Amino acid sequence: MTDLVHADDVGHESHPMPRAGRNLPVAVLVGVGLLAAVAATLVFRKELFVVFAILAVGAALWELAQAVARRGIHLPLLPLLVGAAGVLVSAYTAGAEALLVSTMLTAGGVVIWRVLDGSGESALRDATAGTFAAAYLPFLAGFVMLMLSMADGERRVALFVLLAVASDVGGYTFGVLIGRHPLAPSVSPKKTWEGLVGSVVLAVVVGVVGVMVLFKQGPAIGVLLGLATVVTATVGDLSESLLKRDLELKDMGSLLPGHGGVLDRLDSLLLTAPVVYVILMAALPVGD
Repeated sequence: MTDLVHADDVGHESHPMPRAGRNLPVAVLVGVGLLAAVAATLVFRKELFVVFAILAVGAALWELAQAVARRGIHLPLLPLLVGAAGVLVSAYTAGAEALLVSTMLTAGGVVIWRVLDGSGESALRDATAGTFAAAYLPFLAGFVMLMLSMADGERRVALFVLLAVASDVGGYTFGVLIGRHPLAPSVSPKKTWEGLVGSVVLAVVVGVVGVMVLFKQGPAIGVLLGLATVVTATVGDLSESLLKRDLELKDMGSLLPGHGGVLDRLDSLLLTAPVVYVILMAALPVGD
């Protein structure tokens, strides 16, 4: 959901820039490539998607570690990376209980690792940040693994990804073309109310078409999914914007040309995953 004429450059309005706010051709190519990779892993083998998710979450954790280091916070990266892989694999192979237990074990491992590595105020701060990272990234991503593990998991994950992409693309397009009124200027000056409308329109359309084509269900479920996705994606995006402003960063990284970092692309997906999981579980129980 974007874009006003001014950029959100390290948390402040800066020099005028093109309304697109990014290298659009490069962003489109990278975005299409990511969608193609997701589609390929879902079509060939679910396990390939699990590996893809582990790599994405690992890259995002690395970006987060680099970002918070600007404030003197040192994430225990090794136990976080090992724990993240364990959380995602456990969620895929053993279900919701395993997701919760493995996340708690990861958080505990992070705390113990940091305490053994040092003491004092910095150790407590680092351990707290590491626990947050474990809950924010691998735990929330684990809900995607829960969807994937179901008999129709490929379709559930595909719909989840398309909903999040639709919210982002609809908001970006409407924001660039007609965006005039800031949605949350103190948090992210680029986001507009017009962009929010675009997110709602495209996400609802994708939700309705998705549930009708993939699950042979009526449009009501699709409308609910679309609206819920816009809420969670917007909150996730604004939450990361708050973090970036505090860290005085424009992007969380530069691993994805035209998009910023991996975490910049995952922020809206992470909060959306548990909501889509719950709605689909309620509307389409396993075996239906």
